[in-house]
Amino acid sequence: MALDDEPEIVDAELINDDHLPVLPAGGAPARPLVDRHTILVPGEALPTEAEQPTYTERDLYVSKATAERLKNKSKPKNTSRTYENQRGLFRRWCEQQGRVVQPCTTATYVEYVATLIEDGRAPNAISVAMSAIRTWMPDDKKPGTNEARGMLNEYRKEWNKRVGPKKAPAITDDMLRAMVATCDLQHPIGIRDRCVLLLGRGALNRRIELADLTIGNVTVEADGVALYISASKTDQEAKGEETFIPAWDDPLIDPVRATRAWLDMLHQLGVHDGALLRALTRSGSLQSRATATERGDHVTGDAINDWVRGRARQAGLPNWKKVTAHGLRRGGAQALADAGMDPTGQGRWKAGSAVVKREYLDRATARTENPWLKLARPEPDA
Repeated sequence: MALDDEPEIVDAELINDDHLPVLPAGGAPARPLVDRHTILVPGEALPTEAEQPTYTERDLYVSKATAERLKNKSKPKNTSRTYENQRGLFRRWCEQQGRVVQPCTTATYVEYVATLIEDGRAPNAISVAMSAIRTWMPDDKKPGTNEARGMLNEYRKEWNKRVGPKKAPAITDDMLRAMVATCDLQHPIGIRDRCVLLLGRGALNRRIELADLTIGNVTVEADGVALYISASKTDQEAKGEETFIPAWDDPLIDPVRATRAWLDMLHQLGVHDGALLRALTRSGSLQSRATATERGDHVTGDAINDWVRGRARQAGLPNWKKVTAHGLRRGGAQALADAGMDPTGQGRWKAGSAVVKREYLDRATARTENPWLKLARPEPDA
C-alpha cells in the first residue's frame, strides 16, 4: 500500500452481536384513519391505513365512453354550456388577479361576486355564476357562501328598485289568437308555427321541451293531443310524464287540427320519425342539417323563441320585441289560475311550487278578491 493511500476512516459504534437493537416488526405502526365523522361501537378497533386497499391506475380511470357521459351528468345541455362559460370567465379573472382558480378561497369567491356587482350584472346572472363556480370545486373545498349571498341579496334590492324584475310578457288569449291568425296554413312554415303556438300554450311547455319533442312523443286523439315529455327541468332523471291538451271547438286555436296538419306536412316532406319540429327554408323545404350541432335534426330553444317572436311581430303586437316562447307558458298558466285552477301539473312544476303560488295563484286571488271590485263593478239592484 502506498503511503498516500490511507484507509478511509468511518465513524461507527461497536456493539456486540448478541446485543443488536430490537427493530419493530413490520416497520412503523400503521396510522389510524379517523376524522370528526368517524363512529365506532364498543369493542370495535380503530381503522388504520394498513386495512385500506392499494389502488392502482386501473381503479382510477374511466373509459372514453364513460367520460362522454360524465360531461353533462347532472345538468341539461343548456345549463352545462352556461356553467362552462361562467367558469371560463372566472378562470380568466383569477389569472389576471394572480389568484388560485381551483380550489378557490372564500375570499376569492367573495371578491369575484363583488366584481360582478360593480360591473352591473343582473342579480340572476350573478347567482348563476356563483352556482357554476361553487359546484366546480371539490366537495370538501367549496368556498363559503354567507358573505357572497349577503352582498347579492342587498344588491338585488337595489336592482329591483332601479330596474325592476325583467320577465317575458305573458301571451294572453287575445295575443295568441292574433299570432295564430298570421300563420299561412297553405305554407309549411305557417302550419309548423301554428302547431308550436298551440302545443306550447296548451301543455305550458318550456321551449327546450318543445324543441326536444319527437314524432313518437305525440299522440293525436279525437278529444285532444297527448305529449310525452321524456325529460324536463323538474325531471332530470328522465322518468317521463304525459301532458294532455284537450281539443277546442274553435278551429283557429284547436291543437288537434294544428297537430294533425303538421304531422301530415311532415309526411309529405318525407319525415316519419325523429324530431317533431324541423327547421325549414323560406320555400318550405327541409333545411339541410349536414352542418348541424350535436342536436342533429332537433332545433334549439333559441329557434323556438325566434318563431314565436316572429309571429308576435307579424301580428303587430306593440311589445313584440320582448315576446319569447316562455310567454306561452306564462300566459297559459295565468289563464288557468284566473279560472280558479292550479297549473302545477299541466306545466310540470314541482308539487307545491312556490313559483306557481307567487306568480300565478296569488296573483289571481289578489285580483278576484280585490276590495275595490265592489265599488268599481257594483252589483245590479235585484
